[in-house]
Amino acid sequence: MLHLTIVAVAAAFLESTGVHVPGTVPCNPYEPLQQHLAFASPTGMTVSWSTYAQLDTPQVWYGESPTALTNVVTGSSTTYPTSRVYDNHVKLTGLKPNTKYWYPTDTFTTAREAGDEAAFTVAVVIDLGLMGADGLSTKVGPYGGAANPLGQNDLNTIQSLIENKDTYEFIAHFGDIAYADYFIKESWEGYFGNESLIPNMTSVIDGYNVLLEQYYDQMTPLTSGKAYMVAPGNHEANCDNGGTTDSIHNITYTTSICVPGQTNFTGYINHFRMPSDESGGLGNFWYSFNYGLAHFIMLDSETDLPTGLQSPDEAGGPDAGADNGPFGYPNQQYEWFENDLASIDREKTPWVVVGLHRPWYVAAQNDSGDVSLACQQAFEPLMIKYGVDLYMQGHVHVYERNAPIANYSIDPNGLDNPSAPWNIVSGAAGHYDGLDTLTSPLPYWSVQAWDNTYGWSRLTFHNRTHLTHEFVASANGSVMDSATLYKAHDFSNGNGNGQGQ
Repeated sequence: MLHLTIVAVAAAFLESTGVHVPGTVPCNPYEPLQQHLAFASPTGMTVSWSTYAQLDTPQVWYGESPTALTNVVTGSSTTYPTSRVYDNHVKLTGLKPNTKYWYPTDTFTTAREAGDEAAFTVAVVIDLGLMGADGLSTKVGPYGGAANPLGQNDLNTIQSLIENKDTYEFIAHFGDIAYADYFIKESWEGYFGNESLIPNMTSVIDGYNVLLEQYYDQMTPLTSGKAYMVAPGNHEANCDNGGTTDSIHNITYTTSICVPGQTNFTGYINHFRMPSDESGGLGNFWYSFNYGLAHFIMLDSETDLPTGLQSPDEAGGPDAGADNGPFGYPNQQYEWFENDLASIDREKTPWVVVGLHRPWYVAAQNDSGDVSLACQQAFEPLMIKYGVDLYMQGHVHVYERNAPIANYSIDPNGLDNPSAPWNIVSGAAGHYDGLDTLTSPLPYWSVQAWDNTYGWSRLTFHNRTHLTHEFVASANGSVMDSATLYKAHDFSNGNGNGQGQ
């Protein structure tokens, strides 16, 4: 093993034979790749990157000037069975809020303090996978049912995020990251050619890693300079896409083809470091953070639902081969969610936004996989009780903006100071398998919906009372849908600590 700091990135590239090709093993195994950031309170930032060899002492040098990287912090280097990389994590603390810092590969700006009145914008993606020749492209495999390939001149969502990166301050990704588990389906559909139609355990190990690493490489131009705040989805769980059947060769794949390192959210657990320590949450599964006028909460819709409810990705869940978690003690996530909501200082952060993966108000077939009634029972009552303003979900690969709604009743105020939470399903970021089909007619709660456009969401917090959501078409950057929520946020009745309105 080698003692190496991220400041050595220039030397690493010099030792390489050329520009790194996403998803390939570099000539220099210590070359820092797949860089990503995560807020660790307004005065902290976690810097993470991957190497193809272990570092004895991962370090990050940083400073407020590109010519004065005089501060250094040490972290940890970890891996797991079957991974080709080591994940390195270094948490920088004692930083100034809303301040630009340099480190050897990029710059970052720390989070705004709670109560900062300045307007800000956030990019939200859900169900975003690998792009290009091994992911979403202008073609699909000849033998399967994948649909909605990109148009010849279309930008994909990662390209669109890069093109628009100056229009938002950080990225929130509410589950289904990379879609490395689609290697099996892409294989039998002939997407990789006729010589790899029937995958085996060895090819899955290698293929899963290649797709996962490609995605993180593709995201690096964004995530090395902006915080990338994630929540779990079902496609982080294991290597087999929740079970897939090769209709050409009549083979059904289950989790039996997955080695231990590619089950039970292992890659997701190792790759990211979200601010659960700062918020009392649990790992990368549930946590919260403040940013200016908003309090953001990330939840786990896949495991750890309250006692008596079936978690979708735990044993007995609707996803084939599901046997993941739980990761906390019984009711831990539910109790944490209520405590977190109850502790919010709504005078400082009047806006409360929740992100989780699985929806319940969505124009999809009413089955337990797409319409998660268990998640609704677990989380909606608390959102109503504590006056959550907006919650966003994906899982179903469509865009659907719903009216503010509580327990199936539409708020008569609409977006003009409703008491019910506003719900938006924004699961159309795109991956190899394409988009889903909305049910027709649309349900009564649906205000605007598309199932033929890849895109992402942009949230702008204008002030204490106005929040705008835009759905941006990835292909050309046009705004397909825009709506503004007004909330009075008058907490003069003493409910300023999250006790509803």
